[in-house]
Parts: sequence; structure tokens; C-alpha cells
Amino acid sequence: MPEFTIFPALDLRNGKIVRLAQGDPNRQTAYGDNPRAQAEQFKAEGAEWIHVINLSGAFGEEASANLKALETVLSVGLKVEFGGGIRDEETIKIPLEMGAERVFLGTAAIQNPALLDWAVARYGSARIAADIGVRDGLVMVKGWQESTPLSMLEAGKRFRAQGLAWCVLTDVRRDGVGSGVSVEAAVELQTATGLKVVASGGVSSLEDVRRVKKAGLAGVIIGRALYEGNLTMAECRMVTE
Repeated sequence: MPEFTIFPALDLRNGKIVRLAQGDPNRQTAYGDNPRAQAEQFKAEGAEWIHVINLSGAFGEEASANLKALETVLSVGLKVEFGGGIRDEETIKIPLEMGAERVFLGTAAIQNPALLDWAVARYGSARIAADIGVRDGLVMVKGWQESTPLSMLEAGKRFRAQGLAWCVLTDVRRDGVGSGVSVEAAVELQTATGLKVVASGGVSSLEDVRRVKKAGLAGVIIGRALYEGNLTMAECRMVTE
């Protein structure tokens, strides 16, 4: 069984912690304005990684406040993976040079294969990942607001051929609404491509975490369920031990 990682999610918009329902920027819930304190809490409960999303960048909004927040989160000492609005060489370099362990590309990975090739060649497959958001079987881009003709497997196979090792898979319809994880799709992607797949979207209980781990996936991302007290990082870690 491969190593399994639980990634608490820290979604940032204008420097504040938020969660969106089904990726909709108009269905936003705020959970605080101190990302560093939240990262410290996750660390105290046993987290080793944190999944930070620059929602402002994903939506083409001003993202400087989120980069300042990232700096404070990095100071906590967790391993950080960072994505959202990563669409050119500069936005890849900045978080990695700040100290993030890994960045993940969504829209750019789909629409700019040459950029993905450059990133893998420069930083290696351990530090560059793809983020596939899927709605009704099709890959979504531009903050999950636009559909593409690509299927999940088409995208995944292309990313693997380009040298990627890691991929986040989000079922957009389940994201932020606690309707259960799409484990079957994540397993299908991992089996068909050889990518290490981290499941995201819909975690509502410890049973969801157990299902993802039992399926042999590389990890799971948890957001709203942690913020609303449905489960804790400490409880989740017990599942993985």
C-alpha cells in the first residue's frame, strides 16, 4: 500500500480563509482571516502537509494578499503544496522559491502543455503536479467555470506522458458540499495512468477518509468538514495509523 497523506485545505481569497460550494465564486463561506493561525492548528493536530489554494488567482483577481498569507503559512513549518492561478513561469517560480514543496497546475496544465514541460524539466516531477477538476465527466478550467472537451482519463494520460507523478482529482459537483468522495473515479484515474492520485471534493466523515485510504489512493484533501467540525485532523490521523 503506498504512503497515504491527509491534506487539510486552506482556500484563500483576498487573504482570507473561505470555502466555495461546487467551485462557485458566488457561493462562498468565510472561515476566518488568520491563515497562519489555522495552519498552526492543523500542525498541532498532526498535519504534515497543507493544501493551499489561491482562489483569487484562479478567478483572475488580485492575488498579492494570498501570497502574503502563503508566506505566513510557510513560516509554520508544514510542507505546503500551492495552486490556483499558476499560469506562467513566474507564477510557478514564486511559490516554489518562497518555500512551497510543490505547485499544482490546473488550467495551464490543460491549455499550455509547453509550460508543463518546462516546469517538470526545471523542478522535477516531485515538485510539479496537475489539478484535474471534473464536472459531468469533462475537465473544467478557469477556476472550474469553463468546460473543455477533455475527459479525465485523456488529461491524466497526457500528464503522465509529460512526466508528472502526482495529480489532484476534484469532482466539482461534490466540492464543498459534503456529499461524499468520488473514490471510484480517482481509482480509475490512478489505475489507468500510474499517477499518484489525491482525491478531493465531498469529504464529510471519517468513513470517507477510510474509503479513500482503503482504495489505495495517494491521499485526500479535506476542507469544509474540518472547518465545520464534522471531523478533526487528529481523528483523521487515527484512521491512517
